[in-house]
Amino acid sequence: MEITQIKEQLSMSNVLHYYGLKTDKQSRLNCPFHQDKTPSFQVYYKTQTAYCFSSNCKTHGKSIDVIDFILHKENCTKHEAINKAVEILGYKEPNKNERYQQDLSREQFLGNMYQYFKNGVSSSKPAKDYLQSRGLDFKKIEVGYNGGQFHHGARKDETLINQCLEYGLLIDKNILSRTGEKAYGVFGKWCIVFALKNRENKVVSLYFRSTLNEKESKHFYLKNRQGLYPNYPKQETKKLILTEAIIDTATLLQVEEITKNYSVLSLYGTNGLTEEHLQAIKELKQLEELIFFFDGDTAGNEAINKYNEVIREIHPSIKITKVNTPENEDINSLVQGHTEEILLHLISERTEITTSFSIEDKTTEQPKKPTATNTQPPTNIDFLKQKDLLNELNKLIEQSGIIGEENSRLLLYIIASSYKTKHPLHAIVQGSSGSGKTHLISKIADLMPIEDVFRFTRITESSLYNWGEFDLVHKVIVIEDLDGLKEEALYPLRELISNQRVSSSTSVKDKKGNIKSTNKEVKGIFSSLSATTKGETYEDNMSRSFLIAVDESQEQSKRIIQYQNKKYAGEIDPKQQEKAKHQLQQITRALKEYDVVNQYATQLELPEEVHKIRRLNEMFQSIIKQITIINQYQRKTTNDGRLITQIEDLEQATEVLFESIILKVDELDGSLRQFFERVKKHLKTQEKEFTQREIRQILNISKAQCSRYINHLLELEYISSKHMGNLRKITYKIEYWDDYQRMRIRIKDKLLLQIENLKTKV
Repeated sequence: MEITQIKEQLSMSNVLHYYGLKTDKQSRLNCPFHQDKTPSFQVYYKTQTAYCFSSNCKTHGKSIDVIDFILHKENCTKHEAINKAVEILGYKEPNKNERYQQDLSREQFLGNMYQYFKNGVSSSKPAKDYLQSRGLDFKKIEVGYNGGQFHHGARKDETLINQCLEYGLLIDKNILSRTGEKAYGVFGKWCIVFALKNRENKVVSLYFRSTLNEKESKHFYLKNRQGLYPNYPKQETKKLILTEAIIDTATLLQVEEITKNYSVLSLYGTNGLTEEHLQAIKELKQLEELIFFFDGDTAGNEAINKYNEVIREIHPSIKITKVNTPENEDINSLVQGHTEEILLHLISERTEITTSFSIEDKTTEQPKKPTATNTQPPTNIDFLKQKDLLNELNKLIEQSGIIGEENSRLLLYIIASSYKTKHPLHAIVQGSSGSGKTHLISKIADLMPIEDVFRFTRITESSLYNWGEFDLVHKVIVIEDLDGLKEEALYPLRELISNQRVSSSTSVKDKKGNIKSTNKEVKGIFSSLSATTKGETYEDNMSRSFLIAVDESQEQSKRIIQYQNKKYAGEIDPKQQEKAKHQLQQITRALKEYDVVNQYATQLELPEEVHKIRRLNEMFQSIIKQITIINQYQRKTTNDGRLITQIEDLEQATEVLFESIILKVDELDGSLRQFFERVKKHLKTQEKEFTQREIRQILNISKAQCSRYINHLLELEYISSKHMGNLRKITYKIEYWDDYQRMRIRIKDKLLLQIENLKTKV
């Protein structure tokens, strides 16, 4: 082999493993080339090099590659080090390789073959690409790759072939190759490989998972399957997690906090709880809790109910819980779309399973009342199929604990739920300090699937550039205080909202340690909810987002106070709130992404008074689209699978979006408009003068808040001021008494009239 080939195929991880060395979390270890009490040997896996920072080391302060490592470790020449590297890669002469020995037991032979498969991962691009796509790191878990070449060329040996035929790694198809030699079929070709082990921790069988992502033939087990993955649980196990699939277990094994606190054991599918599994579990005398972490689908839930009874027969006194996996997700898919923290969160939120017997008994006694377990999956779909869906959703949102704000809360839910689409929507909630704007967006975010929500109190100047390329794809981002963001952070946020991407030029080191420039790109296909007290400050952001004003009226304050009092009096059931919240999360998960055709799009016009009408028109059409998607179980589709918008979607969009349209028309922001209307209601006439103290007392607001509103109205020339007497007293008078209510009626009538005209044409 050429030196370049060796360096491409032989990783530093393989070399360290060969010599029985292991790095710590920082990829360091005690230097193997001199006496070292503290780790001074740093391994760089990205460049496949290493460096010792000690002056006592014989590497003389130079960066070393895999061949250099072998040279120093073996105290040999470079030629000998190259030969040793070839040997480590598995290219030994036939008579020197353990795999060719006769009379090997099943455990010995499969152990040798599995070691060969493990060595093949680092040199196989298909294997590494597939593992990366599944969120698996071959440096953290034991995994191999079967390229199907273990019986070719220099490795061809009659003993090896006979053993492979005996244990199932090769299949005799009674055919000849093009050269006239006997040809064999390779079992599990182009698959990643996991070892199943017996009680003595020896490899007794292998599991193969295809890297080709074919719909059929994904999973392969050797004949006479036996053993457990990853191994038999330790006898001192107190908490055991059962998963549905081997890849799910491998995913959990990568999380140190999980392996530290739990043992993990994989079944072989929803029907794959074997007698060997049961016997191993039965022997765990110190077991306190068994945790089911299965897929979030019907098959997974049914398997949990079935195996719950089986486990209780062998361990009647232990606690049995289940992790509430999101609908249509599994452990591995969660890690592909999120960080590992989602697994820890879901495990921490697991719920206890009582018994399924009581459920069956109740079903027998009251056949007309099916259990929640049996009806929940269709209930979410049935909910989405009912008429007047948005109104029913709004009721459910209120049950989750959001009081008042009927239009705003529904609009925010629609906007947040758009995160699954190709072009998500964005909202800025504006209100005075203490008005509940942050509480509102936080409660709406609670209605989204927890694994898809990011909450930020603060965003630093460069942080949005440093996310992974797909970390912000199909997420809901909540920014609790937009006022705390500097312009350097607001700019990339605007770019992500407008262009769905930001890119930056940054410097990185190549494999040789040279610094070079590269382009780093972050995609931002997310919906966002932000809160601010200073609406006018974020003109550029507001033009890209729906502007929603918090209801600061006395009536809303009374509703909130009444709700708070009921809560403290114990008249509000928190379980019902959690149930409503969980149901909304499930409903959101049930929504699928669709393209939408709005056949009425060219027949709708927004009021000409609207600021930045081009952007608002696009946002209006987007809301219609999202409402159509929410109504997807009631809408017809075109031949190519696109949802068709109905007139009802236009009516609902107009109603729910009306207040936001008014804010786009109005020169005053939401809280300032509410203040001005309350002042006008108090004065009743344009001629009457007033002071700030009078307004503060009547409206019951703070001095700072009142002063801020007055100054804004002075700047916009809605009011004028006049100094009295010794200039200490200032009185104000309304100069521009706009007819706000008449404007609202006129705009709404115009929009509804267009819809009525469309109805007459249908």
